[in-house]
Amino acid sequence: MTLIDSTTVNRAGARYGDPDFVLAATSPVIEHQLRHRSVRAFLPDPVTEDELRAVVAAASSASTSSNLQAWSVVAVTDPERKRRLSDLAAGQRFIDEAPLFLVWVADLDRGHRLAERDDKPLDATAYLESTLLGVIDTALAAQNAVVALESLGLGAVFVGAVRNHPEEVADELGLPPHSVAVFGLAVGRPDPAEDADVKPRLPQTAVLHRETYDAGRADAGLPAYDERLAAYNHAHGLTGAWTERVLARLAGAASLAGRDRLRDVLERRELPSR
Repeated sequence: MTLIDSTTVNRAGARYGDPDFVLAATSPVIEHQLRHRSVRAFLPDPVTEDELRAVVAAASSASTSSNLQAWSVVAVTDPERKRRLSDLAAGQRFIDEAPLFLVWVADLDRGHRLAERDDKPLDATAYLESTLLGVIDTALAAQNAVVALESLGLGAVFVGAVRNHPEEVADELGLPPHSVAVFGLAVGRPDPAEDADVKPRLPQTAVLHRETYDAGRADAGLPAYDERLAAYNHAHGLTGAWTERVLARLAGAASLAGRDRLRDVLERRELPSR
């Protein structure tokens, strides 16, 4: 454990948009994590093969349920394929511009191939638990990868919009049945000219409960957080507060940009939710 002295940049305060929030205990890893931000503007420099291998090694070091390791990742550098994936993912042009696009896949097909090879049953993959397991394993691996790539001077942004057209993405990447792309990750060296910074997160009072869930205490700090995030958005040419974002994003099926059809897609991808 390392104590913060008075000369240290208060990165925890920046994380919460609250200069009065100070961590009395930290470490180089925590300080590194507190710097995280989404990067949507990249320099043209390629991500090297050595860097990619290191990032995947970090991903492979994440926790995994029962050591099933039910994930895969597809590294895309071909400009035309990135363009097609960008078109499928809400036309987000930074996918084109990033030198590397990683598509993270919940992959239960590996188990099916093993079962076919050994002539064994694999009926448990028909249950929602198995699909959740694959998605959770994928998310844990990808978050490890982000921490690792940022330590190498790279930046990234998660792209959930690959779920807007999951069957077309699966076709583009040649994914087998019993698998689905969970999200993409645009990766590259951050362009220092990008107008972005560490975005304030919900205060700890909103997410940290002690012994039992306390909704009243959790929600009490939301108005102040709305003000902090609105100030951040205004400073970077954006609009709106957090509450507005949540209510708009979760308003109904139309706000899901096609992802309201995911249950049917998973059925067709042979990932049913019994």
